[in-house]
Amino acid sequence: MSLEALNQRVERDLSYLNFGGPDWVRPFRHPEGHVYDAVIVGGGQGGLGIAFGLLKERISNILVIDENPEGSEGPWDTYARMYTLRTPKQLTSIDLGIPSLTFRSWWTAQYGEKAWDEMDKIPRKEWMNYLRWYRKVLQLPVRNEVTLKLIEPEESGIHRLRIEGKGAPASFLLARKVILATGIQGGGEWHVPNMITEKLPSILYAHASSLYDAAALKGKKVGILGGGASAFDNANHILANGAAEAHVFVRSEGLKRINPIRQMEVSGMIERYHALADPDKYAVMSHFFKYNQPPTNDVFNRASSWPGFRLHTGSPWLDVEAAADGAVVTTPHGKFVFDFLIISTGLISDPALRPELRLVEPYIARWRDYYKAPEKIANPFIDAHPYLSPEFAFLGRDEKGEQLLHGLFSFNYAALISCGLSASALSGMRFAIPKIVKGVADQLFLDDRSEILQDFYDYHEVEFTGQWPRKESLLPAAQN
Repeated sequence: MSLEALNQRVERDLSYLNFGGPDWVRPFRHPEGHVYDAVIVGGGQGGLGIAFGLLKERISNILVIDENPEGSEGPWDTYARMYTLRTPKQLTSIDLGIPSLTFRSWWTAQYGEKAWDEMDKIPRKEWMNYLRWYRKVLQLPVRNEVTLKLIEPEESGIHRLRIEGKGAPASFLLARKVILATGIQGGGEWHVPNMITEKLPSILYAHASSLYDAAALKGKKVGILGGGASAFDNANHILANGAAEAHVFVRSEGLKRINPIRQMEVSGMIERYHALADPDKYAVMSHFFKYNQPPTNDVFNRASSWPGFRLHTGSPWLDVEAAADGAVVTTPHGKFVFDFLIISTGLISDPALRPELRLVEPYIARWRDYYKAPEKIANPFIDAHPYLSPEFAFLGRDEKGEQLLHGLFSFNYAALISCGLSASALSGMRFAIPKIVKGVADQLFLDDRSEILQDFYDYHEVEFTGQWPRKESLLPAAQN
């Protein structure tokens, strides 16, 4: 099958599902302009999947905005540096149960079933190509180079989105529902320890998930803090671009070898996580955080095969300082001097860190507002996460908060504690997207409840036209 033939199959499959039927949502009027039923912030895999899900539910008055140029949404062609995805290739995600929309269909249409069988994991850049195709074949309404600066709730039940950027059609958008499909970092910020930010100039370090010039590190000696998958992705990346040495420093005496995500994928933990009570959710995620996702075997083997690779276990960074020849790192095993540092220490999820939420952040309920964990597993980083509904909606700390936050959804990594491995993990995407789509659709329906019910009660269109006794002219011709 060719890609053109696959495109035709997608069109046919969707027609069989009556995709693109008439909207049922009541238009919302506003004196300042058009009001979208939903604006999705983020045009990566999550945002695209949600847009398709809403269109399937006959909610088409929607818009997706993304701050990046077209084709560069999400991490895959920006700061992601792994060679392949870390998830098993057979897991489905944003196809939402349509076989012709799966990555496998897209791949085999171009390269054949044998190429699929021979593939171990999906190449990162091919995944991005698939997302570009997905957006195009579904004709999703995405506007690029638009940055959300601020969400302003209004008493009328809509949200004013202050926007900027080359692609911004105006200074603001109006929306009834706002979905923050903003990926890994969209619920907080990348974490760099204070010891580093306070003691080193920014030219000496970068977070592993930031944009830095790997070519500028050619011939350089680089220190990497962190023992998770991203640390080894970055080590391999800079060594492949000519770095002389890449030293990975791990706090523990050995590398993590267990990936709990693999167990969650087959045990029902991802799809049924929402059914757990709060104490179980907290305990599960406290345990989850003990296991920094290990590198895939192929990435570790690729990185460690470079002559300039070094691994230092049992080596937390005790101190850093700037020197004439670079950055000096102190560990229990001595001092090391590096030309540059890469910090692979993950992220912090907290609505207080998001400038676009600054008007509503004080009203957002956190996990600490709903549950006090036993001291043995209590974790302030978990406590700072927003406490969300099973459909990813923000919840308020009080009645005023509920009113201000109505219509706001958090489909990013900050949803981890409330909704499980879902919004920013391919493993959970196929279960998570239907939940948030249901939540948005249910809210729109209930917001319009009075009008919808009144229209139902007022409906008197005649459908049945039969008569009895039947007139002679209506009788069927006699059978011979």
